[in-house]
Amino acid sequence: MLPNQRREKILDLLKEDGSAKVADLAILFKVTEVTIRQDLEKLEKEDLIIREHGGAYLKNIEAQVREFAVAHSDLQVEQKEKIAQKCLQYISSGDTIILDSGSTVTEIAKKLHGFRDLTVLTNALNIAMLLGTEPGIDVVMTGGEFKPPTLSLTGQKAADFFKGIYVQKLFLATAGISLRAGLTYPSISDLVVKKAMIDAAETTYLVADSSKFGKSAFASLGALSLIDYIITDSGITDADRQIFEQNDIQIIVAD
Repeated sequence: MLPNQRREKILDLLKEDGSAKVADLAILFKVTEVTIRQDLEKLEKEDLIIREHGGAYLKNIEAQVREFAVAHSDLQVEQKEKIAQKCLQYISSGDTIILDSGSTVTEIAKKLHGFRDLTVLTNALNIAMLLGTEPGIDVVMTGGEFKPPTLSLTGQKAADFFKGIYVQKLFLATAGISLRAGLTYPSISDLVVKKAMIDAAETTYLVADSSKFGKSAFASLGALSLIDYIITDSGITDADRQIFEQNDIQIIVAD
């Protein structure tokens, strides 16, 4: 991995977890701690992070948490809203569903009005707050370790919550999806949670705007066969559509 690629992955991880230790990053990227410190120094000079003894944390993270805002790009906002609107067609009153954390899934939560006897399981604090007072919706949260940038709970405790649980539908997020890498995420700690969610759900809908296709983040969850449907926007290419259909994944396009 080239230095600029490694720094990009480090920044992605910090955007997901909020902070990281030099020693842990060195192990993850299989380089020396000196190399990681140099990477962090460069990222700090670019005004993207703040270094501290033994590690670094994402800039402005404290203000973001106090504002209860999920970190996300201003890009693809319209696409995410359309995807979220399309998802409503696959949710029915009486369902028990899992809503993963993430900006696109948050858009789904914002649109969940008028349902009866809907039970939502989630690891996202912001989603729980959005739906907690919604008539007709019962919200159940996982435990786990808090991740400030995504306002979510992660780790083995969050994954253990889903043992013995059965739901009709899961709406799953991803950072990147490709034939070679499968479903990928910036943080290893999320993998056990995502897998537990998939195991608990009868049907898994991956919600991802078309910019995620052909991209890969640091950690791979597994093959495309883990999901049943992809709900995406009209920017999907014919080549990507063909890849997914060859892997028996149905594509749902939000117009």
